Amino acid sequence: MDEEYDVIVLGTGLKECILSGLLSVDGLKVLHMDRNDYYGGESTSLNLIQLWKKFRNDDKPPAHLGSSRDYNVDMIPKFMMANGTLVRVLIHTDVTKYLYFKAVDGSFVYNKGKVHKVPATDMEALKSPLMGIFEKRRARKFFIYVQDYDESDPKTHEGLDLTRVTTKELIAKYGLDDNTIDFIGHALALHRDDRYLNEPALDTVKRMKLYAESLARFQGGSPYIYPLYGLGELPQVEFDEEGKVCGVTSEGETARCKKVVCDPSYLPNKVRKIGKVARAICIMSHPIPNTNDSHSVQVILPQKQLGRKSDMYVFCCSYSHNVAPTGKFIAFVSAEAETDNPELELRPGVDLLGPVDEIFYDTYDRYEPVNEPSLDNCFISTSTVLDVLNMYTMITGKVLDLSVDLSAASAAQE
Repeated sequence: MDEEYDVIVLGTGLKECILSGLLSVDGLKVLHMDRNDYYGGESTSLNLIQLWKKFRNDDKPPAHLGSSRDYNVDMIPKFMMANGTLVRVLIHTDVTKYLYFKAVDGSFVYNKGKVHKVPATDMEALKSPLMGIFEKRRARKFFIYVQDYDESDPKTHEGLDLTRVTTKELIAKYGLDDNTIDFIGHALALHRDDRYLNEPALDTVKRMKLYAESLARFQGGSPYIYPLYGLGELPQVEFDEEGKVCGVTSEGETARCKKVVCDPSYLPNKVRKIGKVARAICIMSHPIPNTNDSHSVQVILPQKQLGRKSDMYVFCCSYSHNVAPTGKFIAFVSAEAETDNPELELRPGVDLLGPVDEIFYDTYDRYEPVNEPSLDNCFISTSTVLDVLNMYTMITGKVLDLSVDLSAASAAQE
């Protein structure tokens, strides 16, 4: 390996793959490596035997679960907003030639012990059992304001500067009660906790508009799409005497490079832990109860409903997304860990699932970089798509143009 590369990317998680694609499309010479004998890093998809090895230290799953190769169990499920940034990035890098998407059937929210469909339009709001008749009228007015809001047309702002007015102040104008605010903030705007209430309302309005646009895109029951089939030796990063990265050594050979992109596990002394995620992975023989028999679904459990500091999420996909044998469903319950007991902490979500064939509990740490990339040329990923776009700008000095043809990510529906 005596060639020199512009960038070496370590790890094949979703973010690393996106960045590798973006930099290659930009004309840079990229070498992409992974320590594992499978692609995907933290967000890999495992077959049943790999799943059993990871969680049960055994390679003989029970026969009644079906063929191992029919399973593609995402370690970190990737529901995407149909009109969102991630889909735009995947189209820009031509990844959509290899990824096929399917619309997700339903989006639900947990409220007062029950699961309800998320109303996303003024018409759905009028039918929802989440609200009484007078609350529905108030909510409808708020939805219409959001639908009509156009950042570049002051006539739609009704005299409000949403870069200054907080979300709490905007919602107060419509007199909505706490339950309605809860599902607007968490199930439509997809905020993870309640900090958004004291932040400028523009972000929440944009998030609600993205939800509605994504929902309209495939006329499905949810705004999400999900990819069909889901998504060795530790390479050693080498530094010169100035502390700048100069290459990566693997199996005795060194590949020279100017920059390295990697997930936090490759450079543990340049990151700090910022949290922990608890998750349960469940194999089931039925859809989640009270979700209209949806084969793929997201249920959001807002923090307030559970007495938590942040939301809990339930995802479910199934054989209709080619991630399990016919008749089998894979459900994930995940939350920012607030205790050291994932089984107890995740129980509210697991209890919504009904009987499960198998359940695996797991926790993984979240990190953020503490290095200065301009000094060492190491670009370490965190956990968001916007992080990927910022890293792209830091590496290339350019802002990515995401005005792409969204129809390139076609989503199949039954």
